[in-house]
Amino acid sequence: MPAERYTVRVSKDYLVFSAGHFISYNGGECERLHGHNWRVAVEVDGPLDENHYVFDFIALKNRTKEITDELDHRMLLPAENPHILVSGDEKRISVHYKKRDWLFPREECVILPVPNTTAELLARWIGQRLLDVLKRQHLFVPEAMRVEVEESFGQSATWHWQR
Repeated sequence: MPAERYTVRVSKDYLVFSAGHFISYNGGECERLHGHNWRVAVEVDGPLDENHYVFDFIALKNRTKEITDELDHRMLLPAENPHILVSGDEKRISVHYKKRDWLFPREECVILPVPNTTAELLARWIGQRLLDVLKRQHLFVPEAMRVEVEESFGQSATWHWQR
């Protein structure tokens, strides 16, 4: 009997977020502040259920959109970067890198538990969040998941996860 594998993929025009960021690289250099219109696509693998599908397209799109909406029109900041210091209070977020400083309204920032706000780590963060939501809200854990984050046309990174 041949082995079968099923994959569900969602990639919609509304699975996007516009956000600013900057990254450090080469052991201590730092990009200029800039932004992207990021696009997200998600694939989940698994067996067919009693309805003959891996997972409901609508639920997968909705859960992914809820996560991307949290990032939309925000400044994405890394909490774990050794070169970029992020601190703040209830009103403001202060960011310091060598002789450069930025001050942002807190409600316009998302501080992520990552060392850098690269497309690769954003894909992982989105994927981990999505795995948690699918398990908690839908009692579903896929056999595998892939999350692709495109920062500009033709430039994307994909996070792969397997149970």
